[in-house]
Amino acid sequence: MTGDPEYDWYVFAVIGMLMLCSFLTRCGYYLFGDYLPLREPVRRALRYAPTAALVGIIVPELLPWQQGAGPTLDLKAAAALIALLVYWRTRSTLLVIVGGMAAYWLLDFLF
Repeated sequence: MTGDPEYDWYVFAVIGMLMLCSFLTRCGYYLFGDYLPLREPVRRALRYAPTAALVGIIVPELLPWQQGAGPTLDLKAAAALIALLVYWRTRSTLLVIVGGMAAYWLLDFLF
């Protein structure tokens, strides 16, 4: 609270509108899904949305781009490759997390 009631109400209104927009966009399909059925091609395409979002978050973190150059390889990319090898050998999510972090910490300590 800033002490200025007009500004405070504006901030609360913005927070409330953002909550409403977030609720409608995240829960809209559950609320209106029976009334707006999706066609089969759209359903097939939406199966890949979580994978695409995960790739969109992870790849820029592992391969950061610099202006005028390509992606730079660093310790995070090497640790991710080690974690991928751990998953390939064990199929264990817990071992992937532990192995990837251990590899990152070890590489960070060595380099």
